Amino acid sequence: MFYEVSGGHGLPHDPLKALVGPRPIGWVSAVSARGEVNLAPYSFFNAVADGPFIVAFSSSGYKDAVAFIDETHEFVCNLATWDTRDAMNQTSAPLPRGESEFAFSGLTPAPSELVKAPRVAEAPAALECRHLRTIQLETLEGRAMDQYLVLGQVVGVHIDDRFIADGLVDTAAMRPIMRGGYMDYFVATPETKFSMRRPRGGG
Repeated sequence: MFYEVSGGHGLPHDPLKALVGPRPIGWVSAVSARGEVNLAPYSFFNAVADGPFIVAFSSSGYKDAVAFIDETHEFVCNLATWDTRDAMNQTSAPLPRGESEFAFSGLTPAPSELVKAPRVAEAPAALECRHLRTIQLETLEGRAMDQYLVLGQVVGVHIDDRFIADGLVDTAAMRPIMRGGYMDYFVATPETKFSMRRPRGGG
């Protein structure tokens, strides 16, 4: 099938998120200027640059995570895994501002080294980030959207030593989960991992 986005797809649910996936989950913890803590998963998330390493996530609506990051200019991206899937899902609940998603989900806040926002102790990896900018997205016509892109530079990295072998991080052993379309998720496992080397090219 082909459909022009402006004309609609005719399916029961929008297929686009199922096509742009599976997507890594930015499990973002942030703290407000008053010390309120927020923890929320964002499926529009990825690393977008290295040297320095920069990550980005997009929020539908100006939610607490974005507001807190704009106030204190720092946050943490925690790795969501198979073992933490239920707790991660709990942190997506729309709690009142100031109510702790850590407490609601039964997760343990752990102190970060370089930023004030706590990390998730149960996560096997976490990226401490300093805020670069928040961009309100616009349509082709220049209409401001209720969508906000947050960029952060990674300044500190936590890795559970159990997942480092022969100097390499065994990502598959952590069993990270990824977001698909609809209510679907995917999990990376050692059984599904494969490697390929880039071709040398012609000439």
